[in-house]
Parts: sequence; structure tokens; C-alpha cells
Amino acid sequence: MKIIVCAKQVPDTNEIRINPETGTLIRDGVPSILNPDDANALEEALKLKDQYPDTHVTVVTMGPPQAQEMLFECLAMGADEGILLSDRAVGGSDTWATSNAISATIEKIGDYDLIFGGRQAIDGDTAQVGPQIAEKLGLPQVTYVMEFKIDENKKDITVKRQLEDGYEEIKIQTPCMLTCIKELNTPRYMSMAGIFNQDKKITVWNAADIQVDLTTVGLKASPTNVYRSFTPRPKGKGSMVAGDTEAEIATNLIVSLKKKHII
Repeated sequence: MKIIVCAKQVPDTNEIRINPETGTLIRDGVPSILNPDDANALEEALKLKDQYPDTHVTVVTMGPPQAQEMLFECLAMGADEGILLSDRAVGGSDTWATSNAISATIEKIGDYDLIFGGRQAIDGDTAQVGPQIAEKLGLPQVTYVMEFKIDENKKDITVKRQLEDGYEEIKIQTPCMLTCIKELNTPRYMSMAGIFNQDKKITVWNAADIQVDLTTVGLKASPTNVYRSFTPRPKGKGSMVAGDTEAEIATNLIVSLKKKHII
């Protein structure tokens, strides 16, 4: 079985700050990490590799040259190969342009049975790239996968898709695209053997390598743009309404609301 995992190197959003004057993200000194949902996607692929040792897992990403660091982490976790699409021509791509570039990269790879991806990236939270890749590759897809099972024939798959008030069970066949959420599994750590394994490789491609139409990628081809980022204003401090009984608490609440001219 051949599996492709779509992953992204993202800034650690816990460390991000916004310049109040320009409204732009301050990225200097902010560490980059493997996108959390993509880590769940990779883990599910690696679980299949544990179950079927002949499985080959390829991690695909798009980004600057330093995204190789994230690919090295994926290889150390157990992936077999990493492919980085890095080219100024694809820089600044929105979700539509990004999916054009990634789908062209996957078409160049050619031979695959299953594509995993994270539900969304924490630096954008759009959850659009995975479904768009599936559409452009003409693949059936299921998003928000919280449980995964595959038949011994390696063809028939049953998944549970998370909904707001429950889940739905869906049957699907390979080849297909699945986007994963954190409830699916717990990602493993890098292993020492994986860190020092010199047999695995990372390949860097540019736009010419994947023969993508340059009018469909990059900032100029992107129909959406982020014009401003801002930190929401902090809410006012809350207050507690005290009382020995529910009736007294209710009375004190009414008195407080009247003093503030709310009622």
C-alpha cells in the first residue's frame, strides 16, 4: 500500500503576537512546528504501516527551504520519504492556489492508494485545502475523520466522521482522501532509530518539476487575501453575585443590573 500524507510546517500559535501598529503577525523568534492535525494524519498512516509492513508513506509539503526540518521530523517518526515543493512562484498562495500546487505534486508522484491530511492548519483554520485537493484529483473524500478501519483487502474503508452532535459512519474505497482530527489518535514521538536513519531521503521540487500552470499558483493567482490581523479587545472584568440562597442571589443580581441601568 502507498500512502501520501499532506503536512504543513506552521508557526506555533501559542507564541505568535501581532504588531498593533501594522496589524501583521510578528514571526521573528516564533518556533515552527508540524501542524497538529497533520501529525494525527501521519500517525494514522504509520499505524497502517505497522499493520502492513510493506506500506510506503510519503509526506508532501509546500513551503520555504526550512520546511525540510518538519519533514525530517516526519521521517524520524516513521515516514519513508519526504517531498518539499519550494519555489517563489508558489509563495503567497491562498487555499485555492495551494491546492493547485499540492495536487500537481501528487499527480507527479502518481502511484498512491490513500491520501491523509489534517482537518486544517492552525495558522489559517480554513479546512479548505484537503477537500480542494480531493476535488482536483477527482477523489472521493471524507473530512473530520475521528475513527478509521480498513478491511484486510486494503480497499474497503469504514470511517466515523465527527459532527457537532454526534458522528456519521461512512464506507469508502481507495483511492480516496481523508482529513483527520485530533480525536483519531495520539501521534507518536520521533524514535532514535528514525533520527539517525540515513537511508530515508527528502526530495525538493520546484514549480517546473511538477509542471504546474503558473497562472494558478502564487499570490497573484489567489482570489483571497488577508488584509488585516488583529488581537480582539479584552472583555471587561466579570463580577460574582453572592448570596446565601438562590432567591437572595437572584435579588442581588437584579439590584446590580438596575444600578448599571441594564434593566
